[in-house]
Order: sequence, then structure tokens, then C-alpha cells
Amino acid sequence: MQTVDLIIDRQDRILVTGAGGFIGRAVVQRLLEAGFTNLRCLVRSNPSERLQEIVAEHPDARVEVFQGNLLSRDDCRSACQGVVLVYHLAAGRGEKSFPDAYLNSAVTTRNLLEAVALNRNIRRFVNISSFAVYTNRNKGKRRTLDESCPIETRADLRGEAYCFAKLKQDEIVVEYCGKLDIPYVIVRPGAVYGEGNEKISGRIGIDTFGVFLHMGGLNSIPLTYVDNCAEAIMLAGIVSGVDGEVFNVVDDNLPSSREFLRLYKRNVKRFHSIYVPHLFSYALCAAWEKYSKWSDGQLPPAFNRRRWHAFWKSTRYSNDKLKQRLNWKPLVSTSDGLSRYFRSCRVEHKNA
Repeated sequence: MQTVDLIIDRQDRILVTGAGGFIGRAVVQRLLEAGFTNLRCLVRSNPSERLQEIVAEHPDARVEVFQGNLLSRDDCRSACQGVVLVYHLAAGRGEKSFPDAYLNSAVTTRNLLEAVALNRNIRRFVNISSFAVYTNRNKGKRRTLDESCPIETRADLRGEAYCFAKLKQDEIVVEYCGKLDIPYVIVRPGAVYGEGNEKISGRIGIDTFGVFLHMGGLNSIPLTYVDNCAEAIMLAGIVSGVDGEVFNVVDDNLPSSREFLRLYKRNVKRFHSIYVPHLFSYALCAAWEKYSKWSDGQLPPAFNRRRWHAFWKSTRYSNDKLKQRLNWKPLVSTSDGLSRYFRSCRVEHKNA
């Protein structure tokens, strides 16, 4: 780890929620590799095999795997006892309804923050948000999306429960941390990829009716390899002088959607795809949105202009703040990360 001013000692207890998830496991591993020796890993069910392997690889560290549910205030209080730093990665991702997404992201975050407030030794609460919260409309910097860009105000019109939940989660963090005097940082990863997450990002295209619609074209894709994302999250918790800040996480040398798809077909498997030009995809989203309104919601507004701006509008991405304020740099280059990812996809495809 690079030389930085830390707000905690390496023996202080750290809580990682969602520790059994794709990014959570990587954060646990990165903390242990950096010499932090007192971790509490909150998981909803039995710990994954990979998390158990990570813990076994560091026998000298004190790692407690705590099984609990953040909807339980008692579990939240137990999980937060004695911790000085919280990395909050647990979130509902599979929910399709707005109420379920709100319950499993916003309500759980509120319960956790109320439990954190009982701990007088807390140094920082790190909330893991998402690029999904950005509207990518009416930006002052044209095509560049960074931490100063506006966030979505009508997630209901975008038809995305996950975006709605993450927006509400961020709002609760800002409100409660201000009210309860809890130092916080918000981290917003882009499209996190790597072994364990072999899906093609929706920013590249959509697999529908047996045909892959390539929507991204020449757009840069805001990829971040899981190890690089974990490094950024770790630094957001321990580096001094960044309370109240927001950090976006994307890697260097981002590939275009077209380049990514070409490499995927060459290295994993070939499949039929149809490129949908931006002008046509925007018109398609507008027409779908109009018909959804006309049909009184009989056709769900899965495609709409707000989603088009967020996912498929031509956009550049910046990680300047991450580098300047946290002294972050990628642990894995984009070329190496893609090679590892494609290798994992080949294994997944072979075993399917």
C-alpha cells in the first residue's frame, strides 16, 4: 500500500458489510493484504467458499465472520460493537420492485447508521454507492462525467429500482451522518468486473429475443477491475482529510463498447450482435417511453430517454479526484484485467 496518512491503526476493528459479495470479498482481501488484522465480516447467510479461503490465507489476522441481517436492529448493534471503521457494501441487487429495493438498501442503511451512532469511537462510515445515481443529463462539462455532475432526480421515470434505492441510500447517509455526527465518505464504482461477475455490462448492450443489441458503439465503458475498486474503497476508509467527499471509481485506458465486444467475441465466444446507432436507440427509447405512457403502464418503461442518457449517451469518465485525494492507482492494468476476466468467462461458459 502507498504511503498515506491513516485515520486508524492496523489493529483497530473494521466492519465490512456484504463481505460475502463480489466486491465485499475483494475489500476483505485487500484490507488483510494491507496489514489490517482485526476484521468483522457481516454476511447474510453462510459465508461463501471464496471468503473462507481468503480468511484461511491470513491465519495471523483476527477475522470474525458475523452472520446477520441489517433489517434487524439487534444484529446491527451487535455488528457495530467495538468497530472504528465501517465499509458498507451490503445492498439489495436482485429486487425488481421499488419497495423491496428501498427496504434492502435504504432501510438497512438507516438501521446500520443508528447502530454506528451508539459507538463513540467511530472514525468513518464508507458508503458504497453506484454510477447508477448519475443522470448524465444537463452536465456542465459536456461529455465528461465526474463527481460534480448532477444525480438523478426521478428514478421512478427511469424505471430502475436499483437506481432509486441507491439514491435513497445516499440521501440517508448524508442526512443521518450529519444529524448523528458520523464522518462519512461515499464511493461510486463504475461497472465492476472480474472473476465472479462474468456478465456483460448493460452499458454495452442488451441480450433480448436471442439477439444481442449493441448499444454502446464507440462509447467508453466505465470499467473498474474488482481489485482496483477494492483498493479505492479501502483508501476511502483510511485516508485522512476526505470526510464528506464523493469518489468515482473507474480505471485508466477504458475500452470502447465496440472494442470490448470485439475482444469478448475473440477470447470467450462468438455470438450474433446488431449495432444500434445512437440516434436510432434514442428514438427507440423515446417511442417505448411514449407507448408505455399511452398504454397506462401495460408495457413497463424498461427503455426510456433517462435510461438512454445514463447508459448509452456518449460519455467520458474521470478518476482524477480519486488519484489526487486518495493517491489511488490501479493495481491491475485494463489489458491485464480484461485478460483475467475473459479467462474467467471461458471457464464459466465451459461449465454452463
